[in-house]
Amino acid sequence: MSTAKPFKQLGLNSELLSSLTTLGYETPTPVQEQSIPILLQGHDLLAQAQTGTGKTAAFALPILSNLALGVRSPQALILAPTRELAIQVSEAFQSYAKHMQDFHVVPIYGGQDYNIQLRALKRGVHVVVGTPGRMMDHLRRGTLNMDKLKMVVLDEADEMLKMGFIDDIQWILEQIPPKHQTALFSATMPTSIQHIAKRYLKDPKKVQIGDAQGSVDAIEQCFIRVSKEQKLDLLTRILEVEDTQASIIFVRTKNASTELAEKLQARGYSATALNGDMTQALREKAIAQIKKGTLDVVIATDVAARGIDVERISHVINYDIPYDAESYTHRIGRTGRAGRKGKAVLFVTSRENRLLNDIERVIQKKIPQVDPPSIKEMKEKRSTQLTKKVTDMIENNNNLSIYHEMIDNIVAQGNHTERDIAAALIHIMQKASPLPSREILVEHSSPSFDKKPGRRPFPPKGKSRDEYRSKARRPQSDDRPSYSKGKKASTDGTTPFYKAKRTPDKKRTK
Repeated sequence: MSTAKPFKQLGLNSELLSSLTTLGYETPTPVQEQSIPILLQGHDLLAQAQTGTGKTAAFALPILSNLALGVRSPQALILAPTRELAIQVSEAFQSYAKHMQDFHVVPIYGGQDYNIQLRALKRGVHVVVGTPGRMMDHLRRGTLNMDKLKMVVLDEADEMLKMGFIDDIQWILEQIPPKHQTALFSATMPTSIQHIAKRYLKDPKKVQIGDAQGSVDAIEQCFIRVSKEQKLDLLTRILEVEDTQASIIFVRTKNASTELAEKLQARGYSATALNGDMTQALREKAIAQIKKGTLDVVIATDVAARGIDVERISHVINYDIPYDAESYTHRIGRTGRAGRKGKAVLFVTSRENRLLNDIERVIQKKIPQVDPPSIKEMKEKRSTQLTKKVTDMIENNNNLSIYHEMIDNIVAQGNHTERDIAAALIHIMQKASPLPSREILVEHSSPSFDKKPGRRPFPPKGKSRDEYRSKARRPQSDDRPSYSKGKKASTDGTTPFYKAKRTPDKKRTK
């Protein structure tokens, strides 16, 4: 049983408490319970908390509590790493402030027409949520007035660092009047984030909620060995057998997201791609469709999916294994958020064992291997679904007499039983999606890559060492793993290939 204090004991005003009741919030999450009083008291805050722990409310509620609604000038500035997150934070502010009259918040981000943002800023706003690049543009133009600023929030600071915004953040913080309150939220605390905190936060209070392992442990994880050629077959089987609500499928490249979306659409799935080539309007439309339930499957690249927090997402499928473990934790963090259940499935080819081992080392947990869904499981699932559909039709539809007559006519015209007719009708229904004829073979690891890590296999007989090395170092496919330590692959766009370091031959001594 939760021992958290109720929201009314945290010092929030009555309007916010009414909004929280309307939204169904009962008790604060740990990050909210610890952060809200600190921010209400005017202290700077350094908070380490994973995405999905309720940190948006942890800073939004104190900001709203301290606003002077009569002052139509930005009093709070929130920096977010992505457009999607900026929009979601802005929407959260609007939800929490639904009982506060004349409250205004505006998201500002790249890809949206400047005039829309300029008109909103000119009318007067209380809270501005934006990405660093567009925020810098407005500050340079003089269209973002900071004279009344009380609070600055750096949301998902480590993500902004990974995306290369560290210099932009420092530039923005240098432009802000010195007398203000600062809150920094980050899932991890690398040295550069600690440097930012030391430089720009004044005697901050610290809050630490769990860790990466704790966040990941809340999600059911597994991996399946599969060849590259059978990935699509495996994916469609999982989507059919698993009890999914909405799913995000991660691939490495923009082209792969588009191609896979088209293949799934051809198989009857409500699917779309989400990548950096899409216009902002289309991205927002896709996310809105996931929330409403009119879209069930999204095929995304890492960057395009950041900041998505949709309650319906029950499954994350890593169609392409990520090149670094941090990307894996961020990917699967799209499900199982704020205490909800979630499942993450990882596809691993025989040449990707090192990447799997890296992930397990970082999350400090062995990911269990499971077998691909079998044809028997698919039959049982289809039988269960068909039984329910037919039973519901019989129980809820009293106008089946016309179909009784049609069956009677078929029986009368030939030597067919009602059982034969029912089987034929099911066959017609299943014709568009027939059961596969063969099982998926479980992939086995490649000895040359896994039995002796760090050593290359000897060249085949008849080939020189230099000739073999030249071919071995050539990229063969998108799923080739990276061998260079400390380098990260692009999270969007084309897949990079890092060459293995060549160790010079030792000098021969006579």
